[in-house]
Amino acid sequence: MSAVRAPILTSVKRSLFREPAAVAAVGALLGALAVVNGVAIFRGMESPWLLGAAIVCDVIAVGLGALLAAREVMVADRRIEASDARLSAIIDSAMDAIITVNEAQNVVQFNRAAEQLFGCTQGEALGAPLERFLPQRFRAAHRAHVDKFGTTGTTSRRMGDMTTLWALRADGSEFPIEASISQTTDGERRYYTVILRDITRRKQFEEELQRSQRELRELSARVLEAREDEKTHIARELHDELGQMLTALKMDLAELRRRLPAGDNDLAGMAGGMDALLDRTVSATRRISADLRPLMLDDLGLADAADWLIQEFTKRSGIACESRLPAAEALQDTPKAVATAMYRALQESLTNIARHSGARRAWIVIEVQDGEIRMEVEDDGRGIAAADLAKARSLGLKGMRERFTFIGGGTRLRIRAPMRDALAEGAA
Repeated sequence: MSAVRAPILTSVKRSLFREPAAVAAVGALLGALAVVNGVAIFRGMESPWLLGAAIVCDVIAVGLGALLAAREVMVADRRIEASDARLSAIIDSAMDAIITVNEAQNVVQFNRAAEQLFGCTQGEALGAPLERFLPQRFRAAHRAHVDKFGTTGTTSRRMGDMTTLWALRADGSEFPIEASISQTTDGERRYYTVILRDITRRKQFEEELQRSQRELRELSARVLEAREDEKTHIARELHDELGQMLTALKMDLAELRRRLPAGDNDLAGMAGGMDALLDRTVSATRRISADLRPLMLDDLGLADAADWLIQEFTKRSGIACESRLPAAEALQDTPKAVATAMYRALQESLTNIARHSGARRAWIVIEVQDGEIRMEVEDDGRGIAAADLAKARSLGLKGMRERFTFIGGGTRLRIRAPMRDALAEGAA
């Protein structure tokens, strides 16, 4: 394995043994020489000059053979040199850094890209230990990994599949890399070649993307929190203010009906219709208030609110529900954000069952286990196709996923969430 950079590519002559005419000529010459030697053996005693001529021909043939062999050796050497030159040119033209080390992990090949990447010339790198280009904290582990790779028999693999690798420039600065390693043998010697590239900009972009995603999730969580606060405010206004006014109106209407003249059927019918309409208005107000924000979620807790939601769903949809809910005491310390997220997830799940599943039965399980609230919702309907999940307007499940991703939860609908408030912890 050459460590010398060839400045140019050289062309070499073809071997004579690859030319049909040359092979035929050599064959003819050897045949003629065999004939001359045969004649000299049988008639050498009668014609001494013939024996001498045969000896001269043999000497000439041996000389020509030696010259031909020398030429073939020279051609082979120049071909090897040309091959090395081509290989060096290819390696030097590569955009990725290429470093080859021997079994002692000393550098024997260092291309131009490696020079630019590490700020080190080829002359300085050749013969130096590979550890020179690694941060101190990784050197012992890296040497052990390379030695282990040499015993596996695997010819090549990526390095650091699950972690980021780091390299060291000549000026002492560290930078992230991705790399692959291969091994080859030359006789009894083993060489390792590492192809690597600087991924500093990619890491910066990834970190920026992750930061943007975190900011978007935080913004989404704040928007959802503000939305829930506004829903709570509107629900309380509907329940307290409008509810009280409707109750007072119903009482006044009852007094008015009591004072109507006896026998006036028209007025009595009108008053009865007003009373029925008022009852429907009160029911609609309560339903809208509960849909916006069930006050029992704040007053009584998640368990009672979930039980009420399931019962209301059964009444409205006609879908039979079997539920297994924990005792109210098990969920009494659930943070507001987590309780709201679980309630909205259950609400969205039941809404999807009613709208899309065509189910006749549904099963809901909520339990507390290992410091987590876990919920499973299942039905006997048609299920959710992957194409449905990918629809741009499939916002219910996307919103559910965002809620639980932010609070540290994961998402048959199966949901688990920690019994802590990640939003409050983030703010703290």
